[in-house]
Parts: sequence; C-alpha cells; structure tokens
Amino acid sequence: MTVDARLESLRSRHAKLEEELHQELNRPHGDDNHVAELKREKLRLKDEIERLGYQVDA
Repeated sequence: MTVDARLESLRSRHAKLEEELHQELNRPHGDDNHVAELKREKLRLKDEIERLGYQVDA
C-alpha cells in the first residue's frame, strides 16, 4: 500500500470515528467509556496521519 493510499484509509477511518463519537455524545445516556475509547482511537489515527504526512512532505 502506498503512503497516499494509507493516508486516505486513515482519514476515512478518522471521519467514521468522528461520526460515531458525535452519535454517542448525542445519545441521552451515552457510554462514557466508549466515548473515551473513540477519542483515544481518533487521536492515535491523527498522530499516524501527521507522521505519514511528514514522510510524504520530506
């Protein structure tokens, strides 16, 4: 998989997590543990996206 393809895959997954997080936060009794898990995963993906972005720019 090329770096560009990997970046696109990560961005897509990040967007899906954002939507899932939004839905969970809007539930009347959202699961705080699930929200925390989603936020951690989004941050992990963001870090990887940034790391790969620097590789592409270099």
